[in-house]
Amino acid sequence: MPSLRPLIFVFVSFALLAPSVSLTAAPPNIVVVMPDDMGYGDTGATGNPVIRTPNLDRLAKESAALTRFYVTPVCSTTRAGLMTGRYHHRTRCIDTFKGRSMMEPEEVTVAEALSAAGYATGIFGKWHLGDNYPMRPQDQGFDEVLVHRGGGLAQPSEPIANDRRYTDPILFHNGEQVKREGYCTDIYFDAAFDFMKRSQEEDKPFFVYLPPNAPHGPYHDVPEDLLDHYNSIDLGPVLLGNESEKHRDTVARVFAMVENIDQNMGRLDAFLAENGLTNDTLVIFLVDNGPNTMRYVGPFRGMKSHVHEGGIRSMFWARWPGRLKAGTESDRLAGYTDILPTLLDAAGAWPDGEAPEGTLPEGQALDGVSLLSQLEGKADAAASSNRTLVIQGHRGNRPVPFHHVAVLEQEWKLVRPTGFGAEVDPDPKPFELYRIEEDPGESRDLADEHPDRVAAMKEAYETWLADVSSTRENNFAPPRIVIGHEAEPVTDLSIQDWRVPDNVRGWGEGGTWKVSFADGGPYEIAVRWAEPVGKREIALHVGDRVHEGMLADGATEVVFSEVAVKEGDSQVSVDVEGEIDRDSVLRFVTFRKP
Repeated sequence: MPSLRPLIFVFVSFALLAPSVSLTAAPPNIVVVMPDDMGYGDTGATGNPVIRTPNLDRLAKESAALTRFYVTPVCSTTRAGLMTGRYHHRTRCIDTFKGRSMMEPEEVTVAEALSAAGYATGIFGKWHLGDNYPMRPQDQGFDEVLVHRGGGLAQPSEPIANDRRYTDPILFHNGEQVKREGYCTDIYFDAAFDFMKRSQEEDKPFFVYLPPNAPHGPYHDVPEDLLDHYNSIDLGPVLLGNESEKHRDTVARVFAMVENIDQNMGRLDAFLAENGLTNDTLVIFLVDNGPNTMRYVGPFRGMKSHVHEGGIRSMFWARWPGRLKAGTESDRLAGYTDILPTLLDAAGAWPDGEAPEGTLPEGQALDGVSLLSQLEGKADAAASSNRTLVIQGHRGNRPVPFHHVAVLEQEWKLVRPTGFGAEVDPDPKPFELYRIEEDPGESRDLADEHPDRVAAMKEAYETWLADVSSTRENNFAPPRIVIGHEAEPVTDLSIQDWRVPDNVRGWGEGGTWKVSFADGGPYEIAVRWAEPVGKREIALHVGDRVHEGMLADGATEVVFSEVAVKEGDSQVSVDVEGEIDRDSVLRFVTFRKP
């Protein structure tokens, strides 16, 4: 079974700080807020002329900021790097679905590291790094967990009974399915407040990871009063593209969800103030990728899934009144892998921003660095100017050389935007080169004028790809879901994690789950649909054995009883008689020990 080596941390006092900032002796509380599919330009602080975000605008003014902060083009991959301090390509989290948004359980997460350093740890919202043991957040260092499954509410991994609800949703609390009342984002913040209060009463510093699934689509369930406001105003100044008016309703709905997030940030500020926690709490706000429509993104261009700046740039605001001076800014290159070392440095777990020997499993080097000195305004600009970051993301099972990639230096950006949706390099698209500090909108391609710079950055990329691709044996193989472990008595295999052939676009209509059985059973196994699909013959494949059954007319499940399996690695699949349309694909194969 996957195991983690013990972590040992040394607590030290911080060095002298700037005279205008008071010294915080104890480790800070930490709150990281990262909405889903909110873009760089979705706040007043970043220039949006129509959205109402007074609390985020105030947070920006009260924070130290990193103005060159990068994330990946889509959500799961950013989350994997945030959790581990490593490029997501090292973690086996390669895509967002079809079994490729599961993170290797032997990776050490920031929650595990902070827990070992004495923190209470909680997650409230979106995990998207594995729904089953041993990849759930409670298996990866979080003490308190309130999350939805998969990539979001209203996706195929949600409980069938949830019926796409954002309001009064069915969630999972420490592994148990629960129904909560209220709007999803409000629920996550409420649960985080309860957790912070308990941690304070127990005299423990807390790490709160608050990644709401809003404003990710679908957009059918948003706060109606806020939607009424955005439907009543002119959104023209923030709509981009030839079909901008076609997307007006979607943008209004997104902005309603964003304003709701802003209201909750105001509630967070009030909670911290009421409980005397503001001075000693580090609050970080960022986004996971670019915006989910073509809309205002400040001086940049692009959106979610793009590798131009609008798809991979995030604000990074860090407020810690006891340590950081409001208004401090750093324009040094930084990115999503830097969050883990920054938080551990801030917590005093890593003296001087370096991981002490013995705190990570052998061979698990970090790609990120601590940004604390930059946030304090102490970083030596010359010393931090030679850094190179690589951002690559596209559909499929492994990174394809030079496909949909950005190579970033302090001055230069080499980009080849071949399209996120393609699993293979679709065409001989040329490289683009920009002086990104001078040209953040990527309007003047300098590749023909600087062939030597293009060649050098291509070589740097090839070195990077060889490195991340050799992290472990079978480097890009997806992790296996473990069935029959006492930590998860009931295992729902959802189509979020089944594997389909490379040439199948979308979720697919039939796939195979890669699993490992911790116990030979017997099991009760249910194959389930959301709606009846008529009378069908069903063949359940578990390893090399086939179990046949009949789905009755009007029924939504077939149950197989007393199924024994072989311990160890195996696979599960289901054959269904006849044609089934895309909306009637099975939803779950559920294993339960009687």
